[in-house]
Amino acid sequence: MNWDSLDWSRLDRLRARFLAGGVAEEPYWQSAADLAAYDFTYGERIGWKWDSLLGELRRRAWPRPPARPWRVLDWGCGSGVAGRRVVRHLGADHVAELQLWDHSPKAMDFARSEAERAFPGLRVSHADPDGTPDLVVASHVVNELGPGDLARLEALFARAPAVLWLEPGTHAVSRTVQAWRDRLVAGGARVIAPCTHHAACGLLVPGRERDWCHQFAVPPPGVHADRNWVRFAQRAGVDLRSLPYACLVIDRAAVPPTVPGLARVIGRPEIFKPYARVLSCEESGATTLTLPQRSLGPLVKQIERARGPLVYRWTRADGAVTAGECDPALAAPGLDSPAAPGDA
Repeated sequence: MNWDSLDWSRLDRLRARFLAGGVAEEPYWQSAADLAAYDFTYGERIGWKWDSLLGELRRRAWPRPPARPWRVLDWGCGSGVAGRRVVRHLGADHVAELQLWDHSPKAMDFARSEAERAFPGLRVSHADPDGTPDLVVASHVVNELGPGDLARLEALFARAPAVLWLEPGTHAVSRTVQAWRDRLVAGGARVIAPCTHHAACGLLVPGRERDWCHQFAVPPPGVHADRNWVRFAQRAGVDLRSLPYACLVIDRAAVPPTVPGLARVIGRPEIFKPYARVLSCEESGATTLTLPQRSLGPLVKQIERARGPLVYRWTRADGAVTAGECDPALAAPGLDSPAAPGDA
């Protein structure tokens, strides 16, 4: 598939189905060509979100090399973009089998073909959706499931050793992820991302109903200037600059390295001339913080320029932020180095 061979009318039909919303009464896909067109465009855009999440996990050195290769289940696989991104992240040598499940047999066949082409020699199979693999991968599924399938998926998450879950960063979907997160943590799950703690979600308390836990991925360089992607964005009605996502990564076997007092900035910081305002979530709860430009200019500039997750340890005096130090695990290429108090 390339831009010259892309059938734009297929994308128009898929877009109309996506905009209809609700639980799908029948599979989206009428043919392998539908899946190929989706995978090349909509699927690749979802892949950029996975690149962001997996990039953070790479900097956190997750997972450690497993004692044996993992069986990975891509649940609701669609065209298989999530499963392929995850296999690449883990390394094909650390994957014993990529299992695929979807309501659509056409989707499973397409995802299998693409995975076998991308990873020659990797065992790829159609899966039992109620099995217990080593790692469950789920991507952009919540909006498409009825109550029965949602219960089935949550039960799978509850018994799976590890879960990688990524969804659109909308208010409703993100708060669904937050609620599942709390129930899974109550059942013994250990959170790798996005949380810096295992306390109850600070955005599910009274008074925070308008807030939701989401991050923003950064598209690859040059996309905004690519006439084909610009045409796609205009036709699909999407903003290439905005890639919000909600996520949850759990690993029951891992003991996540913790740095006391770390907080994650939720969503996008608001930058004004006299100050910046951020929604900060940490073990003690979620708080809206004001960072004065006059005293914390270098920190505000760092937060504004960072192209990755914003995880900080705040220093406070009389309730006000006086300094911020980036999580050392995330001070890596693509992120600005931590700003020390008083830097000019």
